[in-house]
Amino acid sequence: MDENRYWELICSQRKSCTRIYVKINIIKKSNIAKVLLFVSGLVVVVITSAFTAYFASRLAENERNNVILYAKAIENIQNADNPDPQLELQILDLNHSVNKIKIIFEDELGQLSGFNFGEKKDNDQEYLMKQKEKLLKSGFIPIEGEGYSSQIYFKNSFLLTLIKWFPVVQVLLILIFIALGYFSLNSARRAEQNMVWVGMAKETAHQLGTPISAILGWIEYLKTLTQGKKEEEEVIRELSNDISKLELIADRFSKIGSAPNLENTDIHQLLEQTMIYMQKRSSKNVQFQLIPAVDNKLFVPINGHLFAWVIENLLRNALDALDGKGAITVQTEVEKQTLHIDVSDTGKGISANKLKKVFQPGFSTKKRGWGLGLSLSKRIINDYHKGKIFVRKSEVNVGTTFRISLPYPDSGA
Repeated sequence: MDENRYWELICSQRKSCTRIYVKINIIKKSNIAKVLLFVSGLVVVVITSAFTAYFASRLAENERNNVILYAKAIENIQNADNPDPQLELQILDLNHSVNKIKIIFEDELGQLSGFNFGEKKDNDQEYLMKQKEKLLKSGFIPIEGEGYSSQIYFKNSFLLTLIKWFPVVQVLLILIFIALGYFSLNSARRAEQNMVWVGMAKETAHQLGTPISAILGWIEYLKTLTQGKKEEEEVIRELSNDISKLELIADRFSKIGSAPNLENTDIHQLLEQTMIYMQKRSSKNVQFQLIPAVDNKLFVPINGHLFAWVIENLLRNALDALDGKGAITVQTEVEKQTLHIDVSDTGKGISANKLKKVFQPGFSTKKRGWGLGLSLSKRIINDYHKGKIFVRKSEVNVGTTFRISLPYPDSGA
């Protein structure tokens, strides 16, 4: 079934799903906004870079003409037939005071003379030779001179250098702008998503309260009818356990959006209890195994209710992948200052093109379900426990391993 059509079907049957479907559309629009932001920045960079390259080439051509004019002025001053070189002197002064173009003249004997390098460097043959070699290596084509100078070399002015570097600076500024825009869009997206999750979770907790209270009343009534009947009493006890579980689920939903209290909890005991609960409600052909990192108790600062919810989600997904037959293994491992919890199954596995989507809200490989379990699990682990949850490995028809990594300072001792 097409994913968009699936969400439309859910929304037509459950009014409470409307907000989730709207949120998915918001996420899609947010992604479009990111693309438009990137394309806009790219267009600005291309256009301004083209204009800058044009201006730089024109300025470089103008500077080359100024150097030619400067050389002509010197030649005219040295010409004995020119009794009043006022114009030439103005040209020389303009280059020294305004243009400040650094020029190297080379005569027929290879002697170099510089201008605008500085009083000492203008006559430093070794320094001028190094500057000449740098220009030639950069691809500079010398100007053919006349009279006292056979070759003329010059360095671009500081202004032209700034213009040539301007596109690089501009690209960096555009990238910073895009990064800030991307960060802002992501922040807005997360804020909207959080509002949807919190509202949905608290509303769910509120809606669960009424039927739970009613079922508790019916259970008490059934107890009076089944006194002395062992089989019926066993069924009622299991019903009571499930009601307690529903109350726990309602409590978990009510905690979404609030900062939970983290308490040092024996992680092995919590994992074992959760696995036992899920095993009783699964096929007898599914084997459960817990492999602890250490034999003794392992205390970790967590919120027991919410963390058990995450483990249940992972175990439930593993059971769905097994189709009633296979093995589920939960293994803990302490590495440096991190506690790893791996939940592995021998089920259908996840194809490579879906691995990046498994934690997205609305994504589900099952025909029924809202696709929120892993998304909420990621929120609980990342935001509330400052840890990470991800698919460690998965292979189609072989199995999948989810890993939870939690801070564990004691492991560094």
